[in-house]
Amino acid sequence: MIKVKIRKLNKLAIIPKYEYSNDSGLDLCSIEELEIDSGESKLVQTGISIELPPGTEAQIRPKSGLALKHQITVLNTPGTVDEGYRGEIGVILINHGKHSFQVTKGMKIAQMVITPVIHVEIEEVDSLTHTSRGTSGFGSTGVTANL
Repeated sequence: MIKVKIRKLNKLAIIPKYEYSNDSGLDLCSIEELEIDSGESKLVQTGISIELPPGTEAQIRPKSGLALKHQITVLNTPGTVDEGYRGEIGVILINHGKHSFQVTKGMKIAQMVITPVIHVEIEEVDSLTHTSRGTSGFGSTGVTANL
């Protein structure tokens, strides 16, 4: 089991936890109340900072219930918290819905997934190996499945 150190920066902060034993994401909660108008984004504070183990990052991801029911998601999903960052974790929420959305104190606003980081060595080259896909990009596979 890998340990992540969490520091409360605010008395209202809620220590993240897994709601179910097999969950991959720890719930992050708001320490503030604010309104996010339709089409608007806001930074929501969690009141915590973390110390990640070497070779890991924290990814901040949306809550599916907020996305489905209210069209609220994490703007820069997944947000990345680097191993060396010790500041407060904030979550940028965006309202894609038609109505304003009220964030309340203690509300589960996002989830945090701890993942390993692979560092690579960059090698500049003049060409890349050929593949069957080649340079075909956006929409290159079509929109209909071959049944």
